[in-house]
Amino acid sequence: MHHRTLGGLKHDHVFGQDRELGAERRVRWVVVITAVVMVVEVVAGVAFGSMALLADGIHMATHALALGLAAAAYWITRRRAGDERFSFGTGKINALAGFTSALILLAVAFGMVWESVARWLDPVEIAYSQAIFVAVIGLLVNGASMLLLGDHDHDHDHDHDHHHHHDDDDHDHDHGAEDTNRRAAYVHVLTDALTSVLAIAALAAGWMAGAAWLDPLVAVLGAVLIARWAVGLIKTTSGVLLDLQAPEALRARVRDAIMSDRDAEVADLHLWSIGVGRYAAEIMVIAADPLAPETYKERLADLPQIVHVGVEVHRCAGDH
Repeated sequence: MHHRTLGGLKHDHVFGQDRELGAERRVRWVVVITAVVMVVEVVAGVAFGSMALLADGIHMATHALALGLAAAAYWITRRRAGDERFSFGTGKINALAGFTSALILLAVAFGMVWESVARWLDPVEIAYSQAIFVAVIGLLVNGASMLLLGDHDHDHDHDHDHHHHHDDDDHDHDHGAEDTNRRAAYVHVLTDALTSVLAIAALAAGWMAGAAWLDPLVAVLGAVLIARWAVGLIKTTSGVLLDLQAPEALRARVRDAIMSDRDAEVADLHLWSIGVGRYAAEIMVIAADPLAPETYKERLADLPQIVHVGVEVHRCAGDH
C-alpha cells in the first residue's frame, strides 16, 4: 500500500514525549545542589568522625548518581521520542530510570546497615558540635530540594486530541498515572532529609547523654525506612515495565464509553501505561449491529490520556 493512500490513518508515536517537562528542569537543579552538599558532608563526616554524618554524605553521593540518572532519562526520552524503533514511544524510559533508582536505594539501605554495624563494633570519637552544624545545613538543602521536586499543580499537559496529537504546552499531567522518574528522584531526596534528621537527633542525644551508640543505631532505623520506600518504588515501576493493566477505574470508564449505545459489548480490553499519563488500548467489540472502528474510538474522546487505540469489531452470532 502506498503512503498516499493512507490519508489520515498514518500517524507517529511521539505522544508529546519530545517536550521538556517542568519536572526535568527541577531535577537538574537538584542534581547540582545535591552534588555540592555531598562533597561538604563527606569531608565533614570524615573530619569530625560522625558515622551518621558520613552516611548522610555517602547517601547523597549515591542519590546524586540516581538524580543524574533521572535527568538523563528525561533527556533521552525527549531526544529519542521520534525513534520508530520504540513501538509506543519512549515513555517507559521514565519507569526504567525509576526502577533503577529504586535498586540504588536498596543498595544504600544495605550499605547503611553494614557501615553502622562496623562503627558499632569499632566506635570512634565524634566532634558533635561540628557534625550537628553540617547535618543541619544538609537538612536545609534537602528541604529545598523536596520543595523543588514535590507535586506541582500547574504541571499539566492540556492534551485534548486524544489519539495522536498534543498541543505546545510544556507541562505534564499525570491523568491518573504518576511520573515514576520524578517520584524516584523525590524519594532519594526524602531519604537524604530523613538521614539528616536522624543524624541530628542521634548526635544531639549522644552529645548530651554520652550515648555514642545512638549514632549507628539511628542509621540502621533509617535504612529500614529507605528499604520500604525502595520496595514500593520497585512495585510501581515494575508494573509499568511489565505492562500491567491500567487501574480498574480507568478501565471501567473505557468499557462504559464503548458500550454507551447498549448494543456494543467489550469482549476483551487491554489498557496499559506507555508513559507518564499516557495509555495505549486494544479493544475487542462485539455488537449486533457493528459500527466502524473509528466510531468506537470517538467515544473515548473524553479520555485524553488514552493516546493510542486499536479496535477490533465483530458481529455477534445469533440473537444479541
